[in-house]
Amino acid sequence: MSLFKKKAPKYTPPAPPAEEIHNQPNGVDNNNGAQKSQLVFHCQQAQGSPLGLISGFSNVKELYQKIAECYDFPPEDILFCTLNTHKVDMKKLLGGQIGLEDFIFAHRKGRPKEVEIVKTEDSLGLTITDNGAGYSFIKRIKEGSIVARIPHIEVGDHIERLDGESMVGKRHYEVAKILKEIPRGSTFTIRLVEPLKSGFGSIGPKSNAKSSRKQNYGSGKETLRFKANGPATIENEHDDRSKAGIEKINELLESFMGINDTELATQMWDLAEGKTNSMQLAEAIDNSDLQEFGFTDEFIIELWGVITDARSGRLS
Repeated sequence: MSLFKKKAPKYTPPAPPAEEIHNQPNGVDNNNGAQKSQLVFHCQQAQGSPLGLISGFSNVKELYQKIAECYDFPPEDILFCTLNTHKVDMKKLLGGQIGLEDFIFAHRKGRPKEVEIVKTEDSLGLTITDNGAGYSFIKRIKEGSIVARIPHIEVGDHIERLDGESMVGKRHYEVAKILKEIPRGSTFTIRLVEPLKSGFGSIGPKSNAKSSRKQNYGSGKETLRFKANGPATIENEHDDRSKAGIEKINELLESFMGINDTELATQMWDLAEGKTNSMQLAEAIDNSDLQEFGFTDEFIIELWGVITDARSGRLS
């Protein structure tokens, strides 16, 4: 019986703290009474900008909207955000949570480019993730792969169109599936949008910021966790065993599906809480919004193995 049912602007240096930009601070959603985050986070545009303060959001889309309002540009300009670095560092991507001491850097749309690719191998060598607001982008390029031999394609590039078909609004696993299904030997065109570049080697938050809480940003143990359904909540950071399990689950997702999604991996880890076997885990996934992924029995078995290894400390 089956386990599972189925181009570079002039750099503007950061303004001093007295000239911080503020967005609307109200943190209450009057439509449904849900309490949004009333925490205040420092942010900057990754290519250089004055320092901004952001609050009053409860999910990633609302966060992008608040940043866009703060700097007066369309929210659709944001490709993704990184935490505590302005660099395109895929290990510092903002995903399903933000540490209470984290500093947010928004990476905006830069130069578009179109590349024609001949699919000479079954795999292109891409790992894809998305920003939670409709943009999928390249998180990793496998060394020696087809894409690795094309210098114009880089980590952080947003996959906007494939052979003229828009990929905007699709989840990363949908884009990965389309790429995987392109027949070997075929030629296709990919339109990418790279993150806006500053041309400067180092920018960052002002070290003399008045807020002592932000002087050592990135060191907090509590996080603001975004929920798939419902408002964001403040939770304690995962312990070492949980972190190891979540990281390994993400490796499984990359191996089986060519995607990378810490939020998804975290959701799987959390779903496994209280489960004692793979059948219970499969049922929990099948009864959640994760059922749309269509995970195979093989994946579920591998997933359960990772979870049990992490629980026992064998992954720490």
